[in-house]
Amino acid sequence: MNLYRFKAVIFGLLVGFIIIFSLSGPTYAVESIKLEPADTMDEIVMKAVQVTPSARQLEWQKIEFAAFLHFGVNTFTNKEWGDGAEDEKIFNPTKLDARQWVGALKDAGVGLVILTAKHHDGFCLWPSKYTEHSVKNSAWKDGKGDVVREVADAAREAGMKFGVYLSPWDRHEKTFGTPEYNTYYLNQLHELLTNYGEISEVWMDGACGVDLDPRCKSLKYDFDSMFKLVRTLAPNATIAIYGPDVRWVGNEAGKGRESEWSVVPDGFDALAQDIGSREKLLEAAKAGKTIKWYPAEVDVSIRTGWFYHKFDDFAVKSLDHLLDIYYDSVGGNAQLLLNVPPDNRGLFNAADVKVLKQLGKVIKETFKTNLALGSAAKSSSSCSCDLVDSAAKTTDGDTGTYWTTDDGVAAADIEYDLGAPKTFDVAMLQEYIKDGQRVEEFYIDALDGSDWKQIAGATTIGYKKLLRFNPVTARKVRLRITKSRIRPTISEFGLFVSKK
Repeated sequence: MNLYRFKAVIFGLLVGFIIIFSLSGPTYAVESIKLEPADTMDEIVMKAVQVTPSARQLEWQKIEFAAFLHFGVNTFTNKEWGDGAEDEKIFNPTKLDARQWVGALKDAGVGLVILTAKHHDGFCLWPSKYTEHSVKNSAWKDGKGDVVREVADAAREAGMKFGVYLSPWDRHEKTFGTPEYNTYYLNQLHELLTNYGEISEVWMDGACGVDLDPRCKSLKYDFDSMFKLVRTLAPNATIAIYGPDVRWVGNEAGKGRESEWSVVPDGFDALAQDIGSREKLLEAAKAGKTIKWYPAEVDVSIRTGWFYHKFDDFAVKSLDHLLDIYYDSVGGNAQLLLNVPPDNRGLFNAADVKVLKQLGKVIKETFKTNLALGSAAKSSSSCSCDLVDSAAKTTDGDTGTYWTTDDGVAAADIEYDLGAPKTFDVAMLQEYIKDGQRVEEFYIDALDGSDWKQIAGATTIGYKKLLRFNPVTARKVRLRITKSRIRPTISEFGLFVSKK
């Protein structure tokens, strides 16, 4: 058998394997797969659709909206980056109320709270036994307080998940920059992962300012040991930004990409607009790179700074701005991580609380009623594995069911009959990402008399895509998928009326 025929046989077996296992949904996650320089585009695409989220990544994506809490000595020094030389006594939030923070975040619709347990200044918001630069030497509660404990307890009481940010850069710790620091960091990480109940996310970054700290010049964080400890002590926790589970979207302005792929190659440019197209995957294959499931997080502050500053009281983002961010992130196959910094009293400012409540109300009211729910649906093509057209599964309100076609049918339509003319200005689509991310281009049309009129369109979908457009009144709507990888899968389709 020559090399060409051998490769053809292997490819045929691979296609057969995919058909057998993918039509009923995968039974396990394939989080990464190696591309080869000799791979054809068909083979690359076949490999790309095999890459799927882990259980922890899937649960993280379902949260949709999370919150960051930047709080510490910077709150009292009016700085963004502390130098580690702060007197611990300055930390004294005399009215600290974690329940107020969590209540305001819950009003906004937040499902996960991440606290800056330690920022770059090294000050710890819990009484760590490995440093004196912590709340145990502060004026707050005579050194007997524990901010991590209070926020963790408040979050759980409210039914929200809890996570921590533990900065690898520590400007206070004398061993920073030496091998001994790795032990120091791991000891503190162990404290956080074992003393505060379930930790749902560990947030790490690679920040280290060479101009501010010369020890950063030759520093290499021992991320492998950090990740291993998290996996051991908190196996269900996602590790974000510099971790293997969640990536930075590439900006702090609340902007997602037009095409946000969750399947991306190693070594991609985090600032690039295109990181997962067929062209990028082909480039990755020529370099023999691995592709992996690596979803995006959009981190942005409700204010201009990450820590509280009084001069920011008049710079709190407006409701309209926050809604734009929400649609760009949650509605663009990413998770939104919105920072809300407590002030030096230990409270959210009234301006922040007000707009958070407004945001939550608009989101809740907008998505309360899906006008397409239960509507009659029929497709131009449906998987032969189903006895009947499975298009109705896209309007059954269950993200665990989905419509798909046979492998090789990469373009298809679904027509929805709403039963009567209805007015809407928001559309929602969700792929069944347990089966990978597949859709590359789609359009939404409304029947205007006897003609179909295009009202919206986009490229990728992923976990969720939200599209806004001018109000449309129609009884029949059509989803037109014009390009996808191998075959499309749609778990949910929705039409809504914006309440703002």
